Amino acid sequence: MSFGKQLPPADGKSSKHSVGLRLNLFFFGTFFIFCIIIVRLAGLQFTEGALLTEEEIKRDTKFVPLAAMRGIIFAAGGEQIAYSTPVESLYLTLNKEYTAKTTDKVTGETSLTEKAKNKSNDLAARLVAEFEKYGSADAPKLTQQDVLDLLDLDFKKYLGYVPRRIKAGLTSEEIAYFMEHKDEYPGITIVEESVRHYDKDTVAVQTVGFGKPFKSTEDIAMYKNIRSAMKDNSSPGLMYKTEEYVGFDGLEMQYQRELRGENGYQVISVTPQNMAEKVEQTVPPVKGNNIWMTINKNVQMKTEQAILDQIKWLHTNAVQGETHPDALTGYAVAMEVETGNIVAMASMPDYDSNVWTKDSLPTSVWNKIMNNHLNGTITSNSSGRSGHDFSSLVFLGSTIKPLSVLIGLNEGFFNTSSTYPDVGITYFGKDDKSSVRNSSGHVYGKLYPADAIKQSSNVFMVDMVGKQLYKKYLGDKGVEVWDEYMKKFGLGVSTQSGLPGESPGQINYTDFKAAGSSQAALVYASFGQQGSYTTLQLAQYATTLANEGVRIKPQLVSKITDAQGKVVKEFKKEVLNSVTFDKSFWREIKQGMSSKVSAFDDFPYDFARKTGTSEKTDRKNINRDNGVFIAFAPRENPKLAVAVVIPEGGFGSNSAAPVARKIFDAYDCEYGLAGVPKKNIPPVADPVQEQ
Repeated sequence: MSFGKQLPPADGKSSKHSVGLRLNLFFFGTFFIFCIIIVRLAGLQFTEGALLTEEEIKRDTKFVPLAAMRGIIFAAGGEQIAYSTPVESLYLTLNKEYTAKTTDKVTGETSLTEKAKNKSNDLAARLVAEFEKYGSADAPKLTQQDVLDLLDLDFKKYLGYVPRRIKAGLTSEEIAYFMEHKDEYPGITIVEESVRHYDKDTVAVQTVGFGKPFKSTEDIAMYKNIRSAMKDNSSPGLMYKTEEYVGFDGLEMQYQRELRGENGYQVISVTPQNMAEKVEQTVPPVKGNNIWMTINKNVQMKTEQAILDQIKWLHTNAVQGETHPDALTGYAVAMEVETGNIVAMASMPDYDSNVWTKDSLPTSVWNKIMNNHLNGTITSNSSGRSGHDFSSLVFLGSTIKPLSVLIGLNEGFFNTSSTYPDVGITYFGKDDKSSVRNSSGHVYGKLYPADAIKQSSNVFMVDMVGKQLYKKYLGDKGVEVWDEYMKKFGLGVSTQSGLPGESPGQINYTDFKAAGSSQAALVYASFGQQGSYTTLQLAQYATTLANEGVRIKPQLVSKITDAQGKVVKEFKKEVLNSVTFDKSFWREIKQGMSSKVSAFDDFPYDFARKTGTSEKTDRKNINRDNGVFIAFAPRENPKLAVAVVIPEGGFGSNSAAPVARKIFDAYDCEYGLAGVPKKNIPPVADPVQEQ
């Protein structure tokens, strides 16, 4: 046997077989690897493609919002109170020709290159010249420096990729010129936007509210939340433009999300320097929804005029030998008893809210409206001041007395057949050294509870309610019980109207130090000299009396519709809370709400009312009278409740009641206090003319 070098087979067949095997293995391995690659690519394409595309967009593109057309605010009859009209605006997206910078080798500071400065100056000069040539003669004139400021070449206001708005409200000639010469102005686009308008009749302007550019809302909590959400960038349609008109007060703010709609947006690719390259995608905006107010324009206009007429009358007509020249403001709310619908809400004097739609608000204009541009029926802030600087929140005065009597009846201090000997004065406090008198020193003698309301007896309320609460509930507990009753009738809590900035009122009776003691607080509260409330709260309170203890939400909007008129949401009666008293108690207080008011001498309906005259001291410690009035009509099956406040107007019967009468008449004409609108009833024929 030989163990030397093995020679290949003589026929060569085994060698060929080995080579073929290797080739087969090579091709099989190559095919296997190729299959793996194909499967992986498919996975990337179909499984992870969307995710990778999203990451690519996040890394290399930015979203630029396109503002939607804002929805309309209608009055109850379909009149457009706030609406938007389309306008064309000129925007310019910067490129490196305008923003190229150089760095100072000594200081390290960066600045525009001379070439970029020249390019920008040339652009600004050309734009000014074209605006002058093709623009409206009435439009504000832009200077070259104005245009340079709007371009924001130093990125102090905007990031590089954000388009700069140069001019809004282009004329058709300007549009035609820039569209034709678009190649001469790289980066220029014409964008359709909108301008807000308000009814020139100034209909419930403080209730409707106003708007401002989004950039002016940094301090408002609602918009702070929106800014936080915008940082996420996950919903580009929710992004706001800096110049976008947004609600700043009133219904414009309360229904901001509904009115705004949803912005469209552009997806713009950007350079590493955050400059725009091109528009990758455009998504159009969705128009906002429309808001239908419960406010009736005709009733509202007559309410506003009634307040102004009454203020003027008080300045020139003496009541009990005295005029009231310091009555400068007035407030009224009319609320339907069955539905809670607000048919009128007037805060006077008002103003033309179109001042907010201009590019700027001149100082002279702001000085005129700064004290009355907010809604005095819900807040004391910037809502008008009387001659001695009284706000719109005043004590209730005698309008509290129906509730005081209800509390006394419910607590068992007296019953509907009890009598009280009114001697015109009562005493309280330590050693009975403090006293309260009836208005004008009246002595009413024997009074039933209803009589005490009708005659407006202060001493009855003090002796039979205030002092009794203090005796029954030792210490400060009596004040807590009083406060619970007040809140159940909407006094000292929000009405839940939803209007921004609504005040819960001022609860003075918990300040024992100011009152002197908890007993004194209850004494003064019992006849309306503790607790200042808004006119809307008074209207809700009057409605709760009319509904015999059922407090309902004031409704300012009846429905929301989309741009095609389809109802998106309807608002119905909403009960907030209820209190249950014996039926005889309600009959007693309604009977008592019958004081004589000359303004209603020929009123064709039996109605429940209560006048009020609340006192407040001015800065010289002199008492001034504020006029307050609440009423609902008809007395049985009531349809409408009204509250009117005239600070420094004197007695409520002479200052506030005449305004309420005109509101009832206006409502009767439009809707009918008996169920049939008076405007639909044909006039009685004159028999003389028939002959």
